[in-house]
Amino acid sequence: MERLRRQMEFVLELDRQKEIERQTYLADGSRKEGDAEHAWHMAVMAFLLAEYANEEIDVLKAVKMALLHDVVEIDAGDTYAYDRDGNQTKGERERKAADRIYGMLPPGQREECLALWEEFEAMETPEAKFVNTLDKVQPLLLNHASGGKSWKEHHVRPSWVFERNARTNEGSEALWDYARGLIEESIENGNLS
Repeated sequence: MERLRRQMEFVLELDRQKEIERQTYLADGSRKEGDAEHAWHMAVMAFLLAEYANEEIDVLKAVKMALLHDVVEIDAGDTYAYDRDGNQTKGERERKAADRIYGMLPPGQREECLALWEEFEAMETPEAKFVNTLDKVQPLLLNHASGGKSWKEHHVRPSWVFERNARTNEGSEALWDYARGLIEESIENGNLS
């Protein structure tokens, strides 16, 4: 029963992720997406688009990674991609959060979840590269669909978007090519200037 109690406490803690608002708007521009919505969207993308990974991937592992990659934001908060000051302390804040939140789990699961998060952050394995690609492509897709609403709100420059996506191709050349086309179209439309 102790194992189940710890698992349920972790599941209940995950509910807090639903409260975290990101800076990216939904495709229709009606509101900003939540962290849990972002993770769900990426998990669906992971199995749906796995065929476009540069290397063979373990799809279940990629789905788990997508679902768990932003759990740390329960404590650390969402750091906007183009917030240069916030990104200075992001690693430290997220590490502390990972230790606390994944530490709630029973032995075995604690290590598995923490290892998946660390693997995502290191971006060295095929799965981590692919999930990182999804993490970059998903907001590009939403920004394009919403007419660049978040980019305009934050006065994001094209150079910042290309800088942020310097490694996006490492997980999937095909998805990066598609996303790059969205960026270029957004620049042409005046939605990213």
